[in-house]
Amino acid sequence: MWIKHVGRDGSIAEHDAEADIWRNDVAQRFHLQAGDLLLSEVVTGRPKAALVQEADLPAAAAGSVYVLRPRRVLPPEHTRLILAFLRSERVARLAYGDFGRSRIRRTDLAPLKLPEPDEALATALNELESAGRRMSRWSAEATALAGSVFETEQSLDEARRSIIAAGQLIRLRAEAAGELDDPDHTVRTRFPYPVALRLREAEARRSTGDLEPAYRAILEAAETLLAYAALVAGALARDAAIDLSSMALLQRKLAGAAGGPGLGEWTAILQEVAGAKKRRGLNPDHPLHELADLVPEGEAQQARSRLAARRNDAAHGRMPDAVDLPQALEEASHDLSLLVSRARFLADLPLIHVTSVAWDVFRRDASISYRRLMGDHPVVPTSFMNYPSSAVEPGSLYLVGRDHHLYLLRPFLTCEVCETCRAWSTFHGDKVKGQLVQKSLEHGHNYSYKADVEVLRQTGLM
Repeated sequence: MWIKHVGRDGSIAEHDAEADIWRNDVAQRFHLQAGDLLLSEVVTGRPKAALVQEADLPAAAAGSVYVLRPRRVLPPEHTRLILAFLRSERVARLAYGDFGRSRIRRTDLAPLKLPEPDEALATALNELESAGRRMSRWSAEATALAGSVFETEQSLDEARRSIIAAGQLIRLRAEAAGELDDPDHTVRTRFPYPVALRLREAEARRSTGDLEPAYRAILEAAETLLAYAALVAGALARDAAIDLSSMALLQRKLAGAAGGPGLGEWTAILQEVAGAKKRRGLNPDHPLHELADLVPEGEAQQARSRLAARRNDAAHGRMPDAVDLPQALEEASHDLSLLVSRARFLADLPLIHVTSVAWDVFRRDASISYRRLMGDHPVVPTSFMNYPSSAVEPGSLYLVGRDHHLYLLRPFLTCEVCETCRAWSTFHGDKVKGQLVQKSLEHGHNYSYKADVEVLRQTGLM
């Protein structure tokens, strides 16, 4: 097997009985084994690297190919990580010689430290590779379809009709993929429901040209985004036994006789979790790390401050007048877009509503039915998954981490059918005229708190 048989994508060419060199005098120690890693000695651009599998055997490496044999069988995730490293610029820099004849010396490979297992990173790489392969298949389908127009004796009219019919799915794929470049589409379909609905309303209001409702919708969407992020951060911090002093501000608001929490309290929570010291010791893929980057120092923080000032002015009757309103709307929309761009990670942290849990004592896992509340509509199909813990509550909201761990959001966020509008909604604790209420993130409707107040006390919210 020569280096020409190894593709830059990690593929190994299939056997060719006519073109390949076949010998029966190769010593056994030179025979490749399934699990061996091949690395190109000659480097043009980046090194080639591939995994030998059973389908590639029998074979032996020849000419400018290094064979790296693991001392033990590696999990697929770890293998993918090592292959990505071997193809990296870091390994390419080991090569010496002129361009086109650069080589990696065996002595330079010996001290090279391969990456340790990292399931989250390996999974992310695998998802990227899978996406790349899928798009390559789609591209090949489109090319083959376009090339088939004149392969039959059909007329041009018949060819046009057949191409339109056969190419419909390909066109729809391309259109759907293209929509993902539109931030508004990502929000509508991939953001958590409370945030997505508020942002969709702001988008719709603005499209009508009715400036004052659009301006208010933008400010409400900004507050909902920050409130959702802060409430999730509070739940995650409690789960990780992280003490947040900013929670005392929230507690005083809910325990006092004045109004409930607002942008000031939500911002304080997010700013506190942004401190690296609070998150020390958490796994690298813990959701709190991403929430910490939502409003960092700089442009995003300035945008948040401007939106908070506008929200405060609007709440106290200090709306921009008819002359200033168009410019104020444009500036507020720009600031909101900046925050939304910082919050894109929310699309990868699903909000789910668990509807039932069945624990299997013998299998030691739970069968969970749930609704995935991502996008701007709460009517979604029920999905199912297995989970290795019985500590999951039916009826509660959970955040799904990148490692598929379920993080309980109760009592920071609860859910039920709203008594005011009869729409399924998410709620957080609030205070109105000295009375404890629950307030909908989606519509702002509020009424007497229905959940267990004692749980608020146990979690430090009261």
